[in-house]
Amino acid sequence: MARMHTRRRGSSGSDKPVADEPPEWSDVDPDDIEARVVELAEQGYEPSQIGLKLRDEGVKGVPVPDVKVATGKKVTTILEENDAAPELPEDLRNLMERAVGLRRHVNENQQDMQNKRALQNTESKIRRLVDYYRGDELDEDFTYTYDVAVKLLEE
Repeated sequence: MARMHTRRRGSSGSDKPVADEPPEWSDVDPDDIEARVVELAEQGYEPSQIGLKLRDEGVKGVPVPDVKVATGKKVTTILEENDAAPELPEDLRNLMERAVGLRRHVNENQQDMQNKRALQNTESKIRRLVDYYRGDELDEDFTYTYDVAVKLLEE
């Protein structure tokens, strides 16, 4: 598939192996995994970081290669069930952080045309994601502006 803001095509990534059940060496109770996911979320980890922590450290010393295969639920679903889900989706939050940093840089370095273009591209991606999440994860009348992003990221 072609990239969004260039004319090039990206190199294809590797696919996850197809697995219907967790491997034999990782026989962790799904309830323990869910408890660990909620515990890590309360410590301030994002859903992607939680998956990496479970893969590397595991639960009670036993690694969990794939939370969805082991529990039947995604990390974000587990967090939503336990009222520990983040206010903003992780991908939208990361793009907003990048846009805020780029905006500060562009305000200090107004001659930097490359980063002005990068800011335009990043804000375009944010607007597309806001349209995608509007109604489900975001309010119906939510619109992206720099001031709104700064206010949301301070919380």
